[in-house]
Amino acid sequence: MQTWRDARERAVDAAEAVRVALAALGLPENVWRGVRPVVTHKGTAYVHVGMVSADAAERLAEAVRPSASADR
Repeated sequence: MQTWRDARERAVDAAEAVRVALAALGLPENVWRGVRPVVTHKGTAYVHVGMVSADAAERLAEAVRPSASADR
């Protein structure tokens, strides 16, 4: 049971980090409110992001894509 609790804590923390990052990109709450922590019965932590609009996906991709200056 402790394994599941530890995984749940990791999943909750990771989900919150994703929500904060999406909000920091200026995306509205309706984009990131569906981000949920998930833990399997084996204790594997996941974050369910769900379906996002194409605009939100493009903004997210732009944010995680390495910048041109980082390539130098």
